[in-house]
Amino acid sequence: MASYVRAEIVEEVTEGGFPIQTGTLGPQAVDIQSLYARYGLLAYDPGYRSTASCKSAITFVDGDSGVLAYRGYPIEQLAQHSNFLEVAYLLMFGELPTGEQAVRFRDDVRQHNLLHEQVISFFRGFRRDAHPMAVMVAVVGALSAFYHDDLDIGDPDQRLNAAIRLVAKMPTIAAASYTYSTGRPLRYPRNEYDYAANFMQMLFGMPNQDFVLDPVQARAMDMILILHADHEQNASTSTVRMAASSGANPFACIAAGIASLWGPAHGGANEEVVKMLMEIGRPENIPKVIARAKDKSDPFRLMGFGHRLYKNVDPRAKVIQETARKVLAHLGLENDPLMAVAMELEQIALKDEYFIERKLYPNVDFYSGILLRAMGIPTKMFTAVFAVARTVGWVSQWLELHNDGTHGIDRPRQLYVGKPLRNYPVGR
Repeated sequence: MASYVRAEIVEEVTEGGFPIQTGTLGPQAVDIQSLYARYGLLAYDPGYRSTASCKSAITFVDGDSGVLAYRGYPIEQLAQHSNFLEVAYLLMFGELPTGEQAVRFRDDVRQHNLLHEQVISFFRGFRRDAHPMAVMVAVVGALSAFYHDDLDIGDPDQRLNAAIRLVAKMPTIAAASYTYSTGRPLRYPRNEYDYAANFMQMLFGMPNQDFVLDPVQARAMDMILILHADHEQNASTSTVRMAASSGANPFACIAAGIASLWGPAHGGANEEVVKMLMEIGRPENIPKVIARAKDKSDPFRLMGFGHRLYKNVDPRAKVIQETARKVLAHLGLENDPLMAVAMELEQIALKDEYFIERKLYPNVDFYSGILLRAMGIPTKMFTAVFAVARTVGWVSQWLELHNDGTHGIDRPRQLYVGKPLRNYPVGR
């Protein structure tokens, strides 16, 4: 019946003169670009829940089936077999690199991972207790004042160079925002390490001693970066694309994306999960929390469950839960109280009709905070780690928009509900 109704709708829309756009995967889209010009009508879709804002070949999400794929490769396979720089190349260029391409791309990233010494001086202008995301927004935006040779967005070579610079420098910027807040000296990148391990040595290394790399934690960080690298047209990615559509320089576009990611409903969600688990404290307190989550009059929300897109298990959540268990066992934290609360909460929620009916499954934020905390990363740095990962998705989307050539400036319309036209009361 549903397919019959769908066929009727498609036929009616097509007969009305609105073509149907068909992608490689996922639902079809009605092309309503001529709706206003022909009928004087606007489509009303708050939050863009039923609107495809662009065509993209980068990331596919099927929330009903719990599928996430980068350039066609399932996220589970990439997390198991790939590494972050290989995934970065895949997202930016469309295919997995050959051995030679991988080495050249790695060398290009290493060539640009240092910060200009004058940029380093910016960090001293912030309060010690500034949130790392506030620092990152400012510093990334300021890069446009230093790299004038990357600001001509009409030049494909400059676009690519800017994209690589951003991917290369983001771990250095994020780590510096953290070490500055702790009073420790900034650590420079070390090119003998891979991308994730280099990020960790900049976060935790001390200048008066050699950094001892824990390969288990380094691999976990690499996996975290892979899982968060891109996620279709989310809030921050849409922000980057909208800024890019105006012709803004790449550094300003990515700074805008960082600002959007900072929101607690987006990149800050894993911070909220950890806070919630700490408030719950013990597994025996979970029934009271479940009751509060069901109470419509209670503003309490069960963080880490449900997702705007996923009506099935978030595929990233499966991977990150398994990794969290491995890292906790490796660190001798099998009895970590937060993990105990999280696992019990998940088991109770997944058997509860309230959550089953609403398809509220654990998402990637539910276990990522536990994993990051176990690795020694402070809560206020969680979103900064997310930003390091998502930068490659942002620049890939930015490159795609500019390579398209047909995408003009984004200009959403509105349904005006204010006062009607009226005359100014002269002599009042």
